[in-house]
Amino acid sequence: MYSKEEASKIRQQFWITFGKYMKPISSAEGLSINWINYKTGVKHIYFRMNAEQHKAIISIEITHPNQEIRNLYFEQFKAFKLLFANAVNEEWDWEENAVNNFGIPLSQITKTINNVSVFNQQNWPELISFLKPRIIALDQFWTDVKPVFEAIS
Repeated sequence: MYSKEEASKIRQQFWITFGKYMKPISSAEGLSINWINYKTGVKHIYFRMNAEQHKAIISIEITHPNQEIRNLYFEQFKAFKLLFANAVNEEWDWEENAVNNFGIPLSQITKTINNVSVFNQQNWPELISFLKPRIIALDQFWTDVKPVFEAIS
C-alpha cells in the first residue's frame, strides 16, 4: 500500500508519461491539444480519463445541474449513437442517470478496462494503449458533433 503522497506521485508520473506519448498527436482539426485535460468547449460536457488501482475509465460526462437539460444533452448524444459507434469502433456503456463519487447527478458514456493498475508500471503500456485511441476517437467524433451541442447550450 502506498502513502497518499506516494500514490499521488505515481499517478502524476503516469499522466506525465501519457502526455509525452500524446504530445506529438494533433487534434482532428490539426491543432495542438492538451489531451489529458481535454476541453470540449461546451459547459457541463467533459471528456474524462481515469486510471485507478484496478481499472481505467474513459468517459463523456454530462454534468448540467438542470436534469431536463442534462437529459436533452444525453438524448442528443443518443441521436449520434451510430456516428459515435463508428468513431470509437466498439460498444460503450450509456447511463442517463448516474451519480459521481461526490454524489452529483450526471449522465455518462463510459468504457472501462479492468485488471490493470496505475500503480503497476508494467501495466502502463496497456493503460496507454487503452486510453490513447479512445481519446483520439472522441476528439474526431466531437469535431463532427460539437456545433450541435453549442447550438443547444
